[in-house]
Amino acid sequence: MAAATASASVSLNHHRSVVPKHHGVSLNSRIGVPTRFSSNGYTSRIRATSAVAVEPELRTPAQDATEAELFACPICYEPLIRKGPSGFNVPAIYRSGFKCRKCNKSYSSKDVYLDLTVTSGTKQYNEVKPARSELFRSPIVSFLYERGWRQNFNLSGFPGPDEEFKMAQEYFKVAEGGVLVDVSCGSGLFSRKFAISGAYSRVVALDFSENMLRQCYDFIKNDESIISSNLALVRADVSRLPFPSGSIDAVHAGAALHCWPSPSNAIAEINRILRSGGVFVGTTFLRVNPSAPTIFRALEQSALRTYSYFTQEEIEDLVTSCGLINYTSKVQSSFIMFSAQKQ
Repeated sequence: MAAATASASVSLNHHRSVVPKHHGVSLNSRIGVPTRFSSNGYTSRIRATSAVAVEPELRTPAQDATEAELFACPICYEPLIRKGPSGFNVPAIYRSGFKCRKCNKSYSSKDVYLDLTVTSGTKQYNEVKPARSELFRSPIVSFLYERGWRQNFNLSGFPGPDEEFKMAQEYFKVAEGGVLVDVSCGSGLFSRKFAISGAYSRVVALDFSENMLRQCYDFIKNDESIISSNLALVRADVSRLPFPSGSIDAVHAGAALHCWPSPSNAIAEINRILRSGGVFVGTTFLRVNPSAPTIFRALEQSALRTYSYFTQEEIEDLVTSCGLINYTSKVQSSFIMFSAQKQ
């Protein structure tokens, strides 16, 4: 989305403060964080911005005030100019075109999702990711993900989608009323839950897999409560997120860390797009303890050829080294949910 000129429009800017650095906060601790804006009356501050001048015929000032500065060019991170119907939902985003004023690249919807990858629009070049990423671009895997694949996660200690969602919502309380991005969303299992919860002003279901996003659309296309909700489907690379710096209140990554080509680049990007006090919540499989039975260690070594599993200590070290603070986690068998905040 484009930001309006100082004379034409305004954009929302959350009240910000720096969270004191304190690692290892327990799950029962209360973390001091800045108040986020919400429809329930939380304070927000209005400011003028001159980031990008918007042509009057493309957007009205009223539309810019509510939709400015969300999507950005994945090449230069400048806010995108939007031309099309107003509103933030799947049909409105699908019928809109986006353009970067700085590098002049255009982005549009393919099928049912908005393609905001760097390679969007290429005709000859096709970028192939590592096997652990390419696997989920398969139509078969995408179809099976919610139809039997993910149910097997329970064997490793995952508590199930409903309980995972409740756990994540506890971490995200400070982000209520803000923008949530569900990175590596897969078929939108949690994106749909976040959208219908009504807790967020906008929800972005984001994945690199075209077929996962198509599956997400198949799940929501006949559900009016979701298709018309504040949800957008976006194709993007987690290591090149299409949002301006400091623009997102919450980022969720369910069962994703072990699939990323470069977890350090991805978490650094998540840190970049989060607002001060914004929350990152992720789940993944832990590396089996060396003292575990031989059969479990053998299975892990086989899986490591495809995925990157980490220990609790490695995950905390990775997250904090990327600049996030107030790290905390909950572990059950090989399942871990971890959370951290933008300083």
